[in-house]
Amino acid sequence: MTAEQQRISEMAGTPKTWRLWGPYLAERQWGTVREDYSPNGSAWEYFPHDDARSRAYRWGEDGIAGISDIRQQLCFAVALWNGQDPILKERLFGLTNGEGNHGEDVKELYWYADATPSHSYLKYVYRYPQRAFPYSQLITENARRKSDPHSTEYELTDTGIFDESRYFDVTVEYAKAGIDDIVICITAHNAGPEPAPLWILPTLWFRNTWSWSPETHRPTLTRLSSSLLQAEHEKLGVYTLEAEHDLPLWLTENESNKHRLWNSLESPHNKKDAFNEKLISQALNGCETQDTGTKACFVEQHMVPANSSTSVWLRLKQATSEREIPMQRVMQ
Repeated sequence: MTAEQQRISEMAGTPKTWRLWGPYLAERQWGTVREDYSPNGSAWEYFPHDDARSRAYRWGEDGIAGISDIRQQLCFAVALWNGQDPILKERLFGLTNGEGNHGEDVKELYWYADATPSHSYLKYVYRYPQRAFPYSQLITENARRKSDPHSTEYELTDTGIFDESRYFDVTVEYAKAGIDDIVICITAHNAGPEPAPLWILPTLWFRNTWSWSPETHRPTLTRLSSSLLQAEHEKLGVYTLEAEHDLPLWLTENESNKHRLWNSLESPHNKKDAFNEKLISQALNGCETQDTGTKACFVEQHMVPANSSTSVWLRLKQATSEREIPMQRVMQ
């Protein structure tokens, strides 16, 4: 019996299985019927991509190369910034049914590279441009082509954004040392001819269940050190996310920024989009000194040489887990 066959056999008859954690995080929660409360069922217009960074979801979460527990209470994904984009890349971009000349369509490049049935190992590759992501260009050109039913779709590769191989291939791998002990390796390879900057933000957050039901217990993320974050949830228990070395650690709340979205007088600070505002707009929102919250990220900044790679190592595990095997050994 192979190791994977043994893991599969262990899953029979027990609620706590190797599939407790897996690739359950959606790639797109915005613009779906799951978050649609419009009076006429116009899901795409009710929750557009531009709202997603600032607006708390209710029924699910999304992210790039993400995982969550099976009830999607605690989520992990990778956010990126190339120093050029107008927004932090936290989720996939695409066109709504009304914007695409052939209906809704994701406008990204990514690959599911490998996985085991038990989710003991997962591998995902995302191709991230080094130039500013052409959001407006994709919307405008596909809109222009809608008048011709025979026209082809205008894809990300058609924009020239990847010319001269000016992109990062970001590989995200998950390997489990146990049911609730997950080693994470994020490797960014600069395929271009010159050094290029990249910010990697491994992000851990709780799905917002408390805003809709006042009696629901509010979970907590707590800074324990510059490399260690604690996540406490009344049903899931206590987990820690540990970086391989000390890094800037930012915390905020997974709450809607009502000021940005609906011109509310409520303070825009300490909201879901705090990391975007801190990194892109240099907002003085205090997320770098916040000690508790419901959304957190480590911040790793690199100038990656041409044709070279850089890696970030982390470990997400239940706090009661026994002393772990070294991270690199788990990934072998």
